[in-house]
Amino acid sequence: MKRLILATAALAAFAILPASAQVAEPRAVAERVAEAVEENFYDEARARSIAAEVRAAAAAGRYDLSNPGELASALTATLHPHDGHFRVEYRPPQAGGPRAPQPGGFGNDARAAYGVPSVVMYPAGVGVIDFRLLAHFNPDNADSSAAKRAVDAAFTLVGGAQALVFDLRDCAGGSPAMVGYLVGHFVPEGANVYNRFVSRRGEGFETPPAPPATGRRLETPLFIVISGRTGSACESLAYTLQAAGRATIVGEASGGGANPGGLIPVGDNLAVFVSGGSPINPITGRNWEGTGVQPNVAAANTVALTRARELALEAALRAPADETAAREAQWALDALRAESAPYPRALRDYAGAYGARSIAIENDRLVLRRDRRPPLVLLPLGPDQFAVAGAAPLQRVTFERGARGRITAMTLTLVDGQEFRDLRAD
Repeated sequence: MKRLILATAALAAFAILPASAQVAEPRAVAERVAEAVEENFYDEARARSIAAEVRAAAAAGRYDLSNPGELASALTATLHPHDGHFRVEYRPPQAGGPRAPQPGGFGNDARAAYGVPSVVMYPAGVGVIDFRLLAHFNPDNADSSAAKRAVDAAFTLVGGAQALVFDLRDCAGGSPAMVGYLVGHFVPEGANVYNRFVSRRGEGFETPPAPPATGRRLETPLFIVISGRTGSACESLAYTLQAAGRATIVGEASGGGANPGGLIPVGDNLAVFVSGGSPINPITGRNWEGTGVQPNVAAANTVALTRARELALEAALRAPADETAAREAQWALDALRAESAPYPRALRDYAGAYGARSIAIENDRLVLRRDRRPPLVLLPLGPDQFAVAGAAPLQRVTFERGARGRITAMTLTLVDGQEFRDLRAD
């Protein structure tokens, strides 16, 4: 494993070589790929078999390609069926060379917010953290890590959440250290839930490198959204918490790449990713290689986050902090469900002026306007009752009908019980 990690640091060296539009000896590159697999793949018997397959394909001329991108694709086609992480990459050299990789090959980029581009606290206390990368930090010097501080800040922002959602749909991978740290937020200290990595050079563990800075959340309902783009360490986070019974997984099956490793340069600005270890979960006795993490609640990628928020609100309703929290959760849940409810046809019945407010029709939806404030889109809850969409779901609008069924008044109600009633002016 150490050799693989060190190999990623060598990427800077191979990437700053003079540009070469063609590979002079593709069979020599293929042989170096076979050697890298044979020496580093975690399963020694399979390593010999895979290397033999590469050599046989090279001898048959399958890799006689001078274009480096085409050669990389051909080699990947041979390797990838054997392991979800197997691939050969071609990286053209950059002027001045790229920035050296971070430890373990997991980039900790401040411009990408250390893999946490957004944190949102939705009304009624549903916190959503969007992870795009599980950034690495040094377990021996955790408190000085900007990546760890970024994650701690995210948890601080959702400290008052009644339920949490991790959005991992575009999270491609990252560091086992961060996996262990995140899992530690949701299980007791010393819990036997962490994956053990087996390799030809010993064992490793995904145990937490530090206690959670913002405290453990043993009772907070947790929902994790995944997709086919969810990979590697991000899959590990979902799989571990699912196996421990601490998270409900929502969405589509993940990518299915369980075995970690690193890139090994093979010349001509090419490198092969070889898996140097394989995780074993102490609860399931296996991992997610090939199959991917399977969701508890299946949902198409386009609606999976909305479905997770709905489940989070339902969980908040089952154990609300108090009566106010329960009312907020119910109103927010009603508004979220109303987003897909059929819209009434007779929109003109409602359009008109109501005191300082007015109701207009825009894009086949009713909107509430007042002064120069942005319009609020109304969502149907039932006969003559609407929720307010977006950032203001804790408001409702109810219309009153008079003689002959004509709308005569409108009442805007806030979740705390305040009401604003206006008669129709026209």
